[in-house]
Amino acid sequence: MTSQICIIIAIIAYLGMMIYIGITYSKQNTQAAEFYLGGRKLGPLVTAMSAEASDMSSYLLMGLPGLAYIAGLAEVGWTAIGLAIGTYLNWLFVSKRIRRYSSRIGSFTIPEFFAKRYGDDRHFLTCIAAVIIVVFFVPYTASGFAACGKLFSTLFGMNYIIAMLLSAAVIVIYCTLGGFLAVSTTDLIQGITMSIALLIVVGFGAVVTGGFSGVTDAVSSLPGYLSLVQSYSAKTGTSAPYTPLMIASTLAWGLGYFGMPHILLRFMAIEDENKLKLSRRIATVWVVISMSIAVLIGVVGYGLSQAGVIPVLEGSNSETVIIQIASVLSSHGVIPALIAGVILAGILAATMSTADSQLLAAASSISQNLVQDFGRKKLDTKTSLLIARITVIAISLIAVFIAQDPDSSIFGIVSFAWAGFGAAFGPVVLLALFWKRSNKQGALAGMIVGGVMVFAWKYGVAKLGGAFAIYELLPAFVIALLVNVAVSLMTKAPDENLVRIFDEVNAK
Repeated sequence: MTSQICIIIAIIAYLGMMIYIGITYSKQNTQAAEFYLGGRKLGPLVTAMSAEASDMSSYLLMGLPGLAYIAGLAEVGWTAIGLAIGTYLNWLFVSKRIRRYSSRIGSFTIPEFFAKRYGDDRHFLTCIAAVIIVVFFVPYTASGFAACGKLFSTLFGMNYIIAMLLSAAVIVIYCTLGGFLAVSTTDLIQGITMSIALLIVVGFGAVVTGGFSGVTDAVSSLPGYLSLVQSYSAKTGTSAPYTPLMIASTLAWGLGYFGMPHILLRFMAIEDENKLKLSRRIATVWVVISMSIAVLIGVVGYGLSQAGVIPVLEGSNSETVIIQIASVLSSHGVIPALIAGVILAGILAATMSTADSQLLAAASSISQNLVQDFGRKKLDTKTSLLIARITVIAISLIAVFIAQDPDSSIFGIVSFAWAGFGAAFGPVVLLALFWKRSNKQGALAGMIVGGVMVFAWKYGVAKLGGAFAIYELLPAFVIALLVNVAVSLMTKAPDENLVRIFDEVNAK
């Protein structure tokens, strides 16, 4: 009972701090541009940690450890490598250019950037991009709410729905009050909390199992578990080759970064583009270290199960491995219980830091891009902010409805949404920034084809099996890129003004 009280105290203190930040920054949001992009005032540390904390959703502390626990190193290892490479390349090639370009054309949302970059006065690009953001962000946000529900129901035996609703309410409160600056500041704190949680869990788990040698001994007898070229099956207890095609498919996770709206917004929001180099270094180092530890937690967790310290976890329950370890830690006294509370707050941080960013991006897509840009409804500042906040609440309610199923896989939901954004937006962003011949017809065609192909491949082509059973992001991204280029070449070239702006931005 004492341990649960200590955990509750730590979590309540953490959640209270998030709401306080939201209230503090609510006074600074006097116009929509500040609510959505913080007036482009972010410093390099906040930019780096906010981008990566909003990226590393609940799959960092639940999805990746759960996959490593149940399937060994191959799939989760190549996924982490792909994400690390994608993180670095996105910061290296995209961050400075999209900051400069978006500032030059005066855009503060991704759909608006597409429309102004291509001179789409009728806002068809804005409309399609906004719809895609809502389609893929709502289930993505739902996965975050589901993670919070799993956390509290596993720990305290709470009703899953009640636990999920309470968590969603806190996220909505500070997001609707504080907007982008509150979200970015809380993301920095959440990134630090996640890091502390990861280090404590892996250290405690290793100590309980007799050091890392004890962990290795526990899993070394499992065929293919510690291999990057063999995959382990928990159901059959056997291994199978992890082929080069499977490796390429898994590495394709890195392609998703080029199309993530909530990450691209951080690039657009930094106060000085010359500080992005420092942000890139901070972000890359943090991502590599945090994902490595997250994968190691899954392996340590399996060793703990073999030692009888935590129960054997099956299916989607493997994603609660870090919760199980924290629960054991909390039974060792008051101080360990408070530390366990910090760990569990880290899980909340991983979830909230992504859910809040997704809510904000989806809200801006509806209130700014669909209502005002595409619908041509000119609103005053007060009305615009009100609609933005109402939109956040409405999207949250839909996400809560989707998150009702406690057995859904967090990793599975995230991987599909990740593919959707990567394929629909990634090629458009890259061509918009690096190819002056790209036009709005090509961008529109590529965006639609990328989004549709994610659904078509996952639910149709992949079921053929064999070489077709690969991560849908890879084929969808390639096809969308080719369609964008082909349609651009077959249609009229961009007008001289658009080309002149492109040359100005790239001449710096």
